[in-house]
Amino acid sequence: MPSALYSAAVDLGATSGRVILGTWSRQRLTLAEVHRFPNTYRELGPHAYWELGALWHEVQTGLRQAVAALPRGAKLASVGVDTWGCDHVLLNDAGRLVFPPHAYRDARTQPGLQRLARTRAALERVYAATGIPNVFYNTSLQLAETVASCPAIEDLATRCLLLSDYFNFLLSGRMENELSNASTTQLLDVHGRDWSRAALNHFRVPAEWFKAPITSGTKLGRVRSLPELAGTQVIAVPGHDTASAYDAMPAAENGGDLFLSSGTWSLVGFENDAPLLGADALAARIANERTGRGGYRPLTNVVGLFLLEQTMKDFSRRPSHDREWAALIAAAEKLPAPAGLLDLADPAFAAPDSMKRAIDAQLKKRKLRAPKDLAGYTRLICDSIGRGHAHAAQAFEHMIGRRFQRILMVGGGSRNRLLCQATANAAGIPVASFSLEGSAVGNLASQLIALGAVKDLKTFRRLLAHHLEQKAYAPRG
Repeated sequence: MPSALYSAAVDLGATSGRVILGTWSRQRLTLAEVHRFPNTYRELGPHAYWELGALWHEVQTGLRQAVAALPRGAKLASVGVDTWGCDHVLLNDAGRLVFPPHAYRDARTQPGLQRLARTRAALERVYAATGIPNVFYNTSLQLAETVASCPAIEDLATRCLLLSDYFNFLLSGRMENELSNASTTQLLDVHGRDWSRAALNHFRVPAEWFKAPITSGTKLGRVRSLPELAGTQVIAVPGHDTASAYDAMPAAENGGDLFLSSGTWSLVGFENDAPLLGADALAARIANERTGRGGYRPLTNVVGLFLLEQTMKDFSRRPSHDREWAALIAAAEKLPAPAGLLDLADPAFAAPDSMKRAIDAQLKKRKLRAPKDLAGYTRLICDSIGRGHAHAAQAFEHMIGRRFQRILMVGGGSRNRLLCQATANAAGIPVASFSLEGSAVGNLASQLIALGAVKDLKTFRRLLAHHLEQKAYAPRG
């Protein structure tokens, strides 16, 4: 094994992408962002599509820059790709696109979503088979609409790949479905590692479009499309970015940690040996997604800092850099606790013209006084989100019959000490916040394990924890 090992993580999100060069030396991982670029879907008529050609160009640019950043004489050992979930491509045997790649925001799934929601028996059957709730972005609903609106697609398409799978194919030439991203589709058997015949039949999706999913760490072959990466191994990492982020969490080996990725949305979940199913899990909209290794990571969504981001638009003076953010949080911390917190499930918060007016309307209806300034709204929103995190934790604890010992918090919200403290207070357990490039680190962890540089994920997490900066928040009150 060389003294230093170099791997590249291609980490693609729905609004931006990046290529990270990871260096593993002396049992420590260091990161260098070599390329960052915007990503967005484009509307064409009533539909929304991804510009995959532009995205592939940026991926190639980033990988070439990763090679250029290597020390003289060094080689890039491997590359792995993670993306957002659910979106996909339909290909023929030659690997050519035979249908335009729609974005998950496309409203085409709404009729199917509402139809399944109205049919309780079918909804329960699908959830029992897949462990995934009825959500507008599910691959199942997207493919059902594609087949219904374009029946000839069954004669043209022979494979369906999630986007991480597709970029793996462009790099390596192998068409494979990876397990963690497959689990986001609402088409995977929740009790096994293959596709659910019941779900495929319900949504009328051809079973032959899919192969049995592979686990993370599978070597797909050498990069074939970029001469600069000759000899570089393509490794299937956890293709869903959330699954990669979970792998980067320095979790305790006893399974007592709850994971919280806090940003525009808050993703709250944990690792478990079995799925959470039944009426309570369905009512709580628990998604039984999978790790790249095949385990379960039940999670739920809580409205996150989207509330604060949108509220700020109604204030002419709002923070634009770190110092102003720190001042806003400090001012909010000095305020007394709100008399009442927001009901985060209010549908008025989904996409209002003015989030501030939507909040004010809810407070007025409940005979509560609206805050006087931005600091007041910040305190109200952070305390409300903290309670939302606590409710999610308590729902999980009720279903599994045990208490979590701490909450591991990453993402943009982990840098908001008001939100971290509000979460600890409401949940009654400590919060440990980390400044961590979660998806990229988990992506690289899978590559290092596959290359034999690290024994297993438990070892990687232990080594990573030695060098991570963390801040602890104990519950108050």
